[in-house]
Amino acid sequence: MLGGGRALLMQLAHPKVAAGVGEHSDFRERPMYRLRRTIRLTMAIVFGDRETALAAARTVNSVHGRVRGGDYSALDPDLLLWVHATLVDTALVTYETFVRRLSDEEREDFYQQMKQLGEMLAVPREVFPASFDDFSRYLDTMLTDGTLSAGRQGMELSKLVLRPRLLRLPGKVFIPWEVITTGLLPQQLREQYGLAWGRRQERLYRLFVIALPSLVAVTPPVLRVWPLPGHNVRLAGDFSLNA
Repeated sequence: MLGGGRALLMQLAHPKVAAGVGEHSDFRERPMYRLRRTIRLTMAIVFGDRETALAAARTVNSVHGRVRGGDYSALDPDLLLWVHATLVDTALVTYETFVRRLSDEEREDFYQQMKQLGEMLAVPREVFPASFDDFSRYLDTMLTDGTLSAGRQGMELSKLVLRPRLLRLPGKVFIPWEVITTGLLPQQLREQYGLAWGRRQERLYRLFVIALPSLVAVTPPVLRVWPLPGHNVRLAGDFSLNA
């Protein structure tokens, strides 16, 4: 959850991904509902049995098959790879920021396992970078070669990521979320989105990095772990990545 905003902003920095989200989803009207569906999807694939995981993947792939515009398609291998890459990288960055550092072997193992999830969601096997080092080079290239550009749609949607319309809560309630998201973002994208990052924001971010792991550690498992051990992950028919 702490890395969700980062992953979304990385995705929306690709103009074609932003166009697909902006023109084919209810993100503007119900951003948190969409996040909930995405989490349920991910949990179904990662923790569900084979039948549940395959059914969840089919749901997403079916929806993506209908998402296309003048110069984009949700089944474009390059776009699928970028969205997948944002989830892999964000999972690692967030875990290593708030939990613990991983060894090179652990990062490699996680990356190779996540390829299986990507293949289920229609990413062709041949487009994956072969190793985690290759994956890191792919990310660096994407961040520096001009492919990513936070255009009009990306900027508009980014405001809903950072200050979601939730229960009429005032925008200031989401300042911690905004600071954490901004702090986790690569510097290039932080600048593209025009996000404030001065001494004050950096101090707040460092405070959260120190305090949140301790808070999570004393939170009861019923609140911080989902699914709980022994609980089946059920596939509901009302969620998909972009529906």
